[in-house]
Amino acid sequence: MSDLSIDNLSMDDLNKSRQPVELSRCSQLLNHGPVTLVTSAHSGRRDVMAASWAMALDFDPPKVIVIMDSNTLTRELVDASGEFGLQLPLRAIAEQTLAVGSNSGKDLDKFAAFNLNTFPSQKIAAPMIEECAAWLECKVIPDASDRYDIIIAEVIAAYSNAEVYTDNRWHFGDNPLNRTMHYVAGGQFFATGESFQVEASEKI
Repeated sequence: MSDLSIDNLSMDDLNKSRQPVELSRCSQLLNHGPVTLVTSAHSGRRDVMAASWAMALDFDPPKVIVIMDSNTLTRELVDASGEFGLQLPLRAIAEQTLAVGSNSGKDLDKFAAFNLNTFPSQKIAAPMIEECAAWLECKVIPDASDRYDIIIAEVIAAYSNAEVYTDNRWHFGDNPLNRTMHYVAGGQFFATGESFQVEASEKI
């Protein structure tokens, strides 16, 4: 494992570190409950927002649920395009994560305002954000539950940052900037902690 911080990695390094994740296993990217970033684009407009309420819903085909406020520009663009990017930001961009969740895209281009590095997605129009642990490209499944700000979507592409996720396993190293985050409120985050293994006991 490398001890390099995100700041010391070049864009070429980041590009090389992305690797595909089997769609049947992509639910594992969300199972530990990290804060996410949602990107969207439609008709020349783009936006990004933070979303703490995002979770896996199904395995085959893989589905996710994300809560998106109907008053946001991101939600407007997702409704118009029928797709979005879902990514897990690293602690290295904690300040930007808080900023995009606290400001409206109707007032400014949040990508430019908060110096977010992006790269083209594989199967959707929305850009993806570089400094993340994993990325999922999603197609919205029309459903009446959207009246509760719930968006249900199928994951059509998934890939991970090999610095922290390979062979369907998380392996966060010693660099505290290379960890996913969990948002509480008022600017307070927790970094993802250490993992441990428990073997299932046989029933007596």
